[in-house]
Amino acid sequence: MLLLYINALNAQRYSQTDTYKKTDQRDLNISFVYPDGWEKRMDWPVLVFFHGGGWIRGTIKQFDAYARYFADKGMVCALVEYRLKEKDGTDPFTALQDAKSAVRYIKSNASRYRIDPDRMVLSGSSAGGHLAAACELVEDFNDPGDDLSVSTRAAALVLIYPVVDNGPDGYGYGRIGTRYTRFSPYHQKKKGMADALVILGTKDKLVPVKTAREFCENIRQEGGHAELILYKGAGHGWFYENRPRGVFYLKALNDMESFLQQRDFLSESFLSRRE
Repeated sequence: MLLLYINALNAQRYSQTDTYKKTDQRDLNISFVYPDGWEKRMDWPVLVFFHGGGWIRGTIKQFDAYARYFADKGMVCALVEYRLKEKDGTDPFTALQDAKSAVRYIKSNASRYRIDPDRMVLSGSSAGGHLAAACELVEDFNDPGDDLSVSTRAAALVLIYPVVDNGPDGYGYGRIGTRYTRFSPYHQKKKGMADALVILGTKDKLVPVKTAREFCENIRQEGGHAELILYKGAGHGWFYENRPRGVFYLKALNDMESFLQQRDFLSESFLSRRE
């Protein structure tokens, strides 16, 4: 039943797509999906999605169905484009600049999109999970054209097999090099950071379970809240748009909904409408 519900939502079109930044390579867009009755409130919580793909490839379609699902539960959802190696010839640092620009754009246009900028959740898978975590934790790699007075920090994070360790033993070190000390979320101070949910498969070959456990433990040691949910037998990449939507995909949706509901991001009036 849940899968049929997601497929029905997926058949709909985006509510609105706007350009948040013009670059030498292309205009970068955010596609917004709105809850019913969006025009009646000015304080919707907002859920921002960054797709995965190693900062190399990928599309916003990866989180298309999830955005529609959570819009139906009472959140404005935003699907973010950012520059990629295959399409734009750019590097991971450029991707992070774009992610930060997107967060600042949404917050700076809060009234236009009728959202509460203090109730922003950042989410992503793989490299998109890195971008979500890095917007919260990494101080550097800001676009020179951005208004740096606008914070890129969030109210909560949902990270799906995120590549949070970019050091010598982590993901992407060959492209990132010694700058990992400023780029890798794992290596940043975590005091005061947003509550985080980390979802990871026990057979993920890119993100070791040990790394995820240490990342969450470091958050807790610095006074924060982090939950790690392990999916037995899951590898890496089960969230990509060209993969069948199996048990892990649907389980992640349920775990994410529970995390958001516990933190009052989902409206009571919308929660009463079950699939």
